[in-house]
Amino acid sequence: MDTASSPTTSSHFGRLALWRLTAYRWFLLSLAAATLASQVQGAAVAYQLYALTHDPLSLGMIGLAEALPFILSALPAGHLADVHDRRRLGGAALVVLMLAAVTLWLVSRFQGALGAGAVRATIYGVIAVTGVCRSFLQPARSVLTSELVPRHLLPAAVSWRSGLWQLAAVTGPALGGVLYAGFGPRVAYAVSAALLLGAVLAWVRMAARGALVPVPPRRAAMLSSLKEGFRFLRHEPVILPAIALDLFAVLFGGAVALLPVFAEDILRVGPRGYGVLRAAPAVGAVAMSLLLVLRPPFRRAGAAMLNAVALFDVFTIAFGLSRSFVLSVALLAASGAVDMISVVIRGTLMQVRVPPAMLGRLSAINQIFIGSSNEVGAFESGLMARLLGTVPSVVFGGGMTLLVVAVASWRAPALRKLRELGGGPQQELPGDAGGALPPSS
Repeated sequence: MDTASSPTTSSHFGRLALWRLTAYRWFLLSLAAATLASQVQGAAVAYQLYALTHDPLSLGMIGLAEALPFILSALPAGHLADVHDRRRLGGAALVVLMLAAVTLWLVSRFQGALGAGAVRATIYGVIAVTGVCRSFLQPARSVLTSELVPRHLLPAAVSWRSGLWQLAAVTGPALGGVLYAGFGPRVAYAVSAALLLGAVLAWVRMAARGALVPVPPRRAAMLSSLKEGFRFLRHEPVILPAIALDLFAVLFGGAVALLPVFAEDILRVGPRGYGVLRAAPAVGAVAMSLLLVLRPPFRRAGAAMLNAVALFDVFTIAFGLSRSFVLSVALLAASGAVDMISVVIRGTLMQVRVPPAMLGRLSAINQIFIGSSNEVGAFESGLMARLLGTVPSVVFGGGMTLLVVAVASWRAPALRKLRELGGGPQQELPGDAGGALPPSS
């Protein structure tokens, strides 16, 4: 990771000044509560389904059940985020997510009467609904970040947002594992619903602060609006390869989806150990996000992103081969730390290189590639685990992603030569950095 030599006092104050923006504070609180709820719910769903089936493919089907509806609704959601009040869109999505958590609680409450087959079908149906809600919530959040925060503070805002998301993701899986082990899935889903209620209330407070300027209505046809977004992305020499790089990294590096198998059958640490494993990547991500907030901006952002994805793959392969619980936790934490570098760089690129008028559409396209790839990657991991075995599938996925990094470094020179994140395409290195994995100093 290549950064400037030393941070300045003024940059530190500027980054901390974000917390004086009241509407942005409520935005972050809503984000944290909703993320914590999602992680608690996800941990409970995964372990409940594996307990019912003892089939790793059932874990992959969780991802597929969320990804397909997400992909189908993401582009219309991005269009609506550009032409309508994204405060209302995001608030409505949060309310439906809360009702989905209540539905999971009811299903678990009456599991004995429903039967295992009906429980599985209902869980997958609720997951599909959450995929649709997420497709509306994410572009609304992305656009609101650029409206709530001055442009010169956007890199710090992305770091804070990503770091707080990861902080919630640290406690969420661990809390979900503890609740599941101690009280069963019902209590986990009840806690998730309560947290989502808090997220809705915080979102309402944010929208009521009056700091947001309503988006002027645009009478643009959806098809032409979406074509405009794709046309912009096709000619963007940095954002498109950055999205593609993360897409394949997440698609093939989906070891997290198989953590119930590692916890139950390989490391034999049970649901509490599973919660620790689920939380480990977020622990590393939080530590890295704090470092990124306090350190100066990247001087060679493209090289840093390529190196980060390569290291993520190396740590994933090592995790697949590990038989030590402590080592496995450390490797997952390290993978989360380097993944945060990629997340912050890509998120900042979206905020500073995309015109505000099409940020909703580009965020939706980005989420089709990145957000849905988590779920499609979970399906790929479950399927490969069924065909090859759990450990070989993780090692294979990490090796494939290393190959993708090498190809991206060769085929995307604009990304490889990218320097600071604060400007547009003109901020690229004048020469070729060379090598599949550019070194960082």
